Amino acid sequence: MGARIRKGHLGAVAVLSLGLVALVAGMGQSQAPGQRLALCRYKKVFADDFDTLSVSRSNNDRTRWSAHTPWNGDFGDAKFIDPIDIYADPEKNMPFIVKDGILTIRAQKHPDGKWTSGLLSSADPTTAGFSLQYGYFEARMKLPPGPGVWPAFWLAANAAKDDKTPSVEIDIIEYYGRAPDAFHSVWHVWDKQEPKKHRTDQLITKVPSGSLNEAFHTYGAEVTKEWIVFYLDRQEVGRMPTPPEHTKPMMLLVNLALGSGWPIDQTPNPSNLLVDYVYAFAPDEAKRDAECKE
Repeated sequence: MGARIRKGHLGAVAVLSLGLVALVAGMGQSQAPGQRLALCRYKKVFADDFDTLSVSRSNNDRTRWSAHTPWNGDFGDAKFIDPIDIYADPEKNMPFIVKDGILTIRAQKHPDGKWTSGLLSSADPTTAGFSLQYGYFEARMKLPPGPGVWPAFWLAANAAKDDKTPSVEIDIIEYYGRAPDAFHSVWHVWDKQEPKKHRTDQLITKVPSGSLNEAFHTYGAEVTKEWIVFYLDRQEVGRMPTPPEHTKPMMLLVNLALGSGWPIDQTPNPSNLLVDYVYAFAPDEAKRDAECKE
């Protein structure tokens, strides 16, 4: 996750109103009014419906998720902490709670004034775990309200520690609680040897204010050799050309961070990101040319 993109780099803006999507301006591209996802051309290869919790500090050979990024890169104003014993009282299992098929990632302020929260990664520093280069990636989530919250569902290149080639990050959704009428979809190219060559682009999708806090929605990205296509509730909101540096499989990450340069003095305590599921789909070559009816 990069820091929030400052004013002046607005990228493309899509507006969601009465189920219609329209491109307003910017660098990204869209097909108004927005195409439906052709999911019938894919097969599910990763699924967590959070009926149980499988997470360790950083060992994806043993569990489905790690509680830290493989590069140990915390960000934001809340520390991502290790999971407490998953067999303990689920209501006290901070920062992750699983109940009735819903994962809660909880950001909490402690008596010493410090905040903690949680992150899940599908790969660890050895590259063990799940990753996929091309396909469709989706999470169904209900976002926390309030200034200072910074939840995200994103993808990052799964590469060995000594890999010095540029890597791609795709932020399917970054949401800033101070702006409850929009979310951001971003890609980054991180040049590990020449940081000045870092590149980024983004889309901003406008939504009815507070709607993402009031109900669950699906957030997805279809990644092909040609395009990164972003979806809200499986309706296209915009697309951008896939960077040529995208040569590695992508791990899945979901987290509730705080801040991103914005103050957190009015952030609700606790703040909860609710996650119904996280899925990944690989192209199904047998159905590549299928006409989907969904």
